[in-house]
Amino acid sequence: MAITYPLTPPAAPEARSVSLNPMVAVAVSSSPFTYQRQVQEHQGQKWALSVELPPMVRADAEEWIAFLLSLNGQAGTFYYSPPTARTPRGVATGAPAVSGAAQTGQDLVTDGWTAGVTGILLKGDLIQLGTGSDVHLHKLLEDADSDVGGNATLTLWPNLRESPVDSSAIVVSSPKGLFALMSNEMTWDINVAHHYGIGFAAVEAL
Repeated sequence: MAITYPLTPPAAPEARSVSLNPMVAVAVSSSPFTYQRQVQEHQGQKWALSVELPPMVRADAEEWIAFLLSLNGQAGTFYYSPPTARTPRGVATGAPAVSGAAQTGQDLVTDGWTAGVTGILLKGDLIQLGTGSDVHLHKLLEDADSDVGGNATLTLWPNLRESPVDSSAIVVSSPKGLFALMSNEMTWDINVAHHYGIGFAAVEAL
């Protein structure tokens, strides 16, 4: 059977540690005479991911090894949802959706939230926009409140890569992003007790 991307990682075991790191394209130069800085902000923003799995017996490890090999190095893509993102810090009730087409930049106008809630989402909460191979993972930079009409404006990192579809759903529970392995080298180790050690690094697939 042909492998179709994006893949979904095995559900278990849960990662022992996960590092979700932002990467930005910002150029900085400094005068050798005055030490004055010049900063040039470019559009590039993406997530980097580092995952370390707990020691596993072979039955569990082979599921992960098959998943990693199926990615064929940097060629394939996969979904990943950070464990801490499963439950938002904010209230996050309602049926949130994008409100308006052709939105760009850092702020996203949304509707469908429970009306009149302070802290409908809180800074640090993660959301997912899009579906399929067009999913994007965003983090809130500011607390967001819903007004009496259930509208809320979300300030996000990274900026919107493309204008989300009007009325498309916003995922607040276990949101996921789209990633690809950072290297073509895939390794694992086996200790004397036949426990497997597996870890991998990835970057957001844009």
